[in-house]
Amino acid sequence: MKPLYIIVIVCVLGWLAIQTFQSQRFDPNAVPRSIEARGDLAGDEQTTIEIFRNAAPSVVYITSIAVRRDFFSLNVYEIPQGTGSGFIWDKQGRVVTNYHVISDASRLEVTLADHSSWKAVMVGAAPDRDLAVLQINAPAGKLRPIAIGESGNLLVGQKVFAIGNPFGLDQTLTTGVVSALGREIKAVTGRTIHDVIQTDAAINPGNSGGPLLDSAGRLIGVNTAIYSPSGASSGIGFAVPVGEVNRVVPQIISKGRMIRPGLGITLANQRLTQELGLDGVMILKVASGSSAAKAGLQGARQVREGLVLGDIILAVNGKPVKDYDSLRDELERHEVGDSVTLTLLRDSANVEVQVQLEAMN
Repeated sequence: MKPLYIIVIVCVLGWLAIQTFQSQRFDPNAVPRSIEARGDLAGDEQTTIEIFRNAAPSVVYITSIAVRRDFFSLNVYEIPQGTGSGFIWDKQGRVVTNYHVISDASRLEVTLADHSSWKAVMVGAAPDRDLAVLQINAPAGKLRPIAIGESGNLLVGQKVFAIGNPFGLDQTLTTGVVSALGREIKAVTGRTIHDVIQTDAAINPGNSGGPLLDSAGRLIGVNTAIYSPSGASSGIGFAVPVGEVNRVVPQIISKGRMIRPGLGITLANQRLTQELGLDGVMILKVASGSSAAKAGLQGARQVREGLVLGDIILAVNGKPVKDYDSLRDELERHEVGDSVTLTLLRDSANVEVQVQLEAMN
């Protein structure tokens, strides 16, 4: 019988322990503890809050919708294809975003900060710069254009702020610094975008097309890409600089596309130049009345003795060019109407010719 007594004693002690614990756990006379005063927010916290409050109404949520046809019923239906961010450019309802956010959409919707949604149409795009402009018919009172800053005087280490809709979570703020300047990334067309801003502010899927702001709350770039094997932010994001945005967007609004500066020439196939063992870009034809014709540039021509090669462009303003893309990149650093100095190989001699850039069709 001794083991039975031991069991009873253990049970009684256990019951007493439970009662004691519960009497300590639940106190009918408990009252809330007094709250300690926090004091004022730190200066940098107040600045961040103010930046978000001022800029958030300018940031929009973009939904791209694709039309699909059912394989069996042949009925047409719409499905959400992707989401991204953008920002209000002006009181006329223009919205700027990345081209890759809306490139494959059949229909577009823009949701403002007040959660009202508006049908959007594309005004135009510059795929080589990964920029696009949309139009919505929202009342001017609902539209707050974003403040425009500058990117030419940015410094590595200065604070930046990104507002967007990562993973569909609207009006999200992330902070960081300018990590590097003068980076290069590839647009969806394969063309290189130069002078890109690198930041460690978290940029995730859905942030694309949203604004990158400086500590004054001004637009300094358009968040466009992340470097990440997993597809989520790894502390390396890229933004198209506002200097490029402020140059391209007005062209899209007025012409529906980016106006490219050109020379009025047709270039020979790069393979031909390589087979001849020559560097640079060969001019095949010069358009009559073009700026190139006025400057005396020469294309290939047939003579009695055979084919005479055209001028070969070796450099633009002293910067070497090796193919069509590098020539176009150098020309697009300038505006229509600017003059550039071309270094040409002509009749086995290097010559320099000044040419005024014209708008390409």
